[in-house]
Amino acid sequence: MQLKTRCWGTALCLGVLAGLLFSLQVVALSAQAARARPDQNPAQVYRSACMNCHGPDGKGVAQSTLGFALGVPDFTDCSFATREPDSDWLAVITDGGPARGFARMLPAFHDALTAEEIEKALEHVRGFCPNDAWPRGDLNLPRALVTEKAFPEDEAVITSAITPEGGASVASKIVYEKRIGPRNQVEIVLPYGFKDSQPDGWVNGIGDLGLGFKRVLHDNTRTGTIVSVTGEAVLPTGDEKDGVGKGYAVLEPFLTFGQVLPGDAFVQFQGGIEIPTNSELAAKEAFWRTTLGRSIVQGAFGRTWSPMVEVIGSREIEDGQKVHWDLLPQMQVTLNTRQHIMANVGVRLPVNQRTGRHAQLLFYVLWDWFDGGLFEGW
Repeated sequence: MQLKTRCWGTALCLGVLAGLLFSLQVVALSAQAARARPDQNPAQVYRSACMNCHGPDGKGVAQSTLGFALGVPDFTDCSFATREPDSDWLAVITDGGPARGFARMLPAFHDALTAEEIEKALEHVRGFCPNDAWPRGDLNLPRALVTEKAFPEDEAVITSAITPEGGASVASKIVYEKRIGPRNQVEIVLPYGFKDSQPDGWVNGIGDLGLGFKRVLHDNTRTGTIVSVTGEAVLPTGDEKDGVGKGYAVLEPFLTFGQVLPGDAFVQFQGGIEIPTNSELAAKEAFWRTTLGRSIVQGAFGRTWSPMVEVIGSREIEDGQKVHWDLLPQMQVTLNTRQHIMANVGVRLPVNQRTGRHAQLLFYVLWDWFDGGLFEGW
């Protein structure tokens, strides 16, 4: 089962599923003999069950020939054909549109086609994308609270870290991520903070703006591996006197790694360096973060729960400095049927060097906006 279930949300993706399901329905209802046999290979299953609507090349048959208004998608268009994991295709084909918050006009085929037939047809459809540069959605692992993931995404995330002790504060940020082509992503981070500044009471303000660029270096669906490199710049746009800005820029190059493990488990790693532009105000700092988790799906294609634990380390690159270790248990859960709205909550616990460091409550709400609107798919 896929680690992070995602789903379709644009009109184009809906057309993909509707067109595929329509062709399967036509074949299934026309005659039992038209069904693909279990001993057929993926290409033969596709020709038997899908080719009449989607054509031998996967580009689709003309609407004038099909005789219905719904357009048939082009499976050779990698920009949408690779984004979603197999589980999303299988969910809708097997259990129909309601399985992912789509219309009931998308019928279920668990009685008309066997699971093996559906998987073989999907395997052949996956081969129509001619460009191997597009990482498959099966490598899009659950997002941890601190460790960044390697997969390029279209997401909006609101995160908060609440520190109730030692000078109470709430540090929030809005993260906007936009995928550019098959392997790149740009990111904008807008922080906003509240801080109890005794004796003046609470102060608030916009923090230091972050800009980032990610590129996938390696991906392999067969081995379940993805590696990316990212460069971020944190600009001194925040108010330093109110404690929501540092007063200097910081450059953050880092490497991210994701690996699918047996049993729906996964591991992710992020490691890099923070380089301040003013060495008199702050020292360089190395950081590394490792996340281990597992996704648990309710039923065959239902809500997904992903318990995770992060081990977070950092150390200033100066003589005599010690490593700071934190532990962060957490739980991510998909909130709606379409599973493109998610939440995660956890507690960050200092393990050593606890002087001046306190426990934090962290949480986020994530909107995978490529898959649909905020109010779609519930």
